[in-house]
Amino acid sequence: MQVRFRSLVIAVVLALIVGSAGTYGILQWRGDLLSPGVPLTAADRAEFEKLFRSFQTLKAQYYQPVDDAKLVDGAIGGMVQALGDPFSSYMDRSTAQQFHESLGSSFEGIGAEVKSENGKIVVVAPIKGSPAEKAGLRANDQILSVNGKSLQGMNVNDAVLLIRGKKGTVADLEIQRPGVKDVLHIKVVRDTVPLTTVDSSMVEPGIGRIAITQFNENTGKEFDDALAKLQAQGMRGLILDLRGNPGGYLEACLEIANKLIPNHGIIVQVVDRAGRKDVHRSTLDRAPFPVVALIDGGSASAAEILAAALQEAAHDPLVGQKSFGKGTVQTELDFPDGSNIKYTMAKWLTPDGNWIHQKGIQPNYPVTLPYYWQLPPLSITRPITPDSTDTSVKIMQNFLEALGYSPGRTDGYFSPQTAETLRAFQQAKGLPPTGILDPDTAMALNDAVIAKEKQSDPVMQKGIEVLKSFMKA
Repeated sequence: MQVRFRSLVIAVVLALIVGSAGTYGILQWRGDLLSPGVPLTAADRAEFEKLFRSFQTLKAQYYQPVDDAKLVDGAIGGMVQALGDPFSSYMDRSTAQQFHESLGSSFEGIGAEVKSENGKIVVVAPIKGSPAEKAGLRANDQILSVNGKSLQGMNVNDAVLLIRGKKGTVADLEIQRPGVKDVLHIKVVRDTVPLTTVDSSMVEPGIGRIAITQFNENTGKEFDDALAKLQAQGMRGLILDLRGNPGGYLEACLEIANKLIPNHGIIVQVVDRAGRKDVHRSTLDRAPFPVVALIDGGSASAAEILAAALQEAAHDPLVGQKSFGKGTVQTELDFPDGSNIKYTMAKWLTPDGNWIHQKGIQPNYPVTLPYYWQLPPLSITRPITPDSTDTSVKIMQNFLEALGYSPGRTDGYFSPQTAETLRAFQQAKGLPPTGILDPDTAMALNDAVIAKEKQSDPVMQKGIEVLKSFMKA
């Protein structure tokens, strides 16, 4: 699909234009080529003369030979960085190549969207089913270091190069999690991350679930196939799970919205610096079934476009937590050497004209998650014995408590009562009842908590409850 945004153009990328440890969530339009640009003023020419003289001086007089390409890359990177916009960036040839490769059907890495925020590298969302998600990475986690190398003040592209890596290698991450005092240590084994973006199932008679992990070039077809399969099984209402979805192609978002937004309603409005609007409307006449969408802090950009359209244009309810809040538009400019810049050039508005940037979308039915959902998994390499104090002990105690055991305390001190409780858990799982936290016990605790989360997903449960009330109306 081609969408013309007046004379603006190139590949317009609407989403988190951020370095990604796995893939980049982008929402892209292709239109006419950008015009040659605004004519340079005398003041502009003077500034460029200063830039050119600086280049000439360093090239000729620096005490060591300089790399011309590095100087130019640094100048462009600094220019873009001076915008103070976390969604604008310069990518050299190798980084840009990784960016485009990450848009394929799979990639090697940990599988998480990240962004730069006030000089910090912050997780937007781990991709569902990715090594990052399995290791316990969460939205809004700040990555402090990778394999001992600090990311503080590092630009997002350089951080991405450190986080990504070959399948089978380990990314040892130091994490600062909002609301958690201690620094967390999470080891992620890099792997091939497939970009199958749609998962579906019947959760109850008449109620289907479709989870969209991001919007890529295949998502529209995957959604159509899933929808047809569920309807053949008697689906009369849909739970659309957009949790942890960091964004994607506009075309895919529009394709899906055209199946869900009735009455030719507005899907999204894009506004440029002159105030001109490009309004996208649905092609659907009538809603085929009631829909309830699930969102959280990892639902961003294209996911927010679809969620807002459902909430405001289709009047379908949202359940979960406030979304991420990404309401700006970026465009991509490619250079002949393979490098490119991405910079913000517009903003997008919801059907009712709301700008959700840095505010997010509030669900109609907020759901508070249990405390243990925010804890990282247990990751230990050596046994931890009683009468010791350790962050892993604190996580273990919280896990035991969540599973219905009584460790006596949750402050990280491995007390005799905690050891006795751990023995009871080990015995129930067929493990040697040593009362020592070893790697096998840690894995069993992780598995038990994950199973509990899947069985008692409060957001999904609330979504089903709300959808049933709409189906009866």
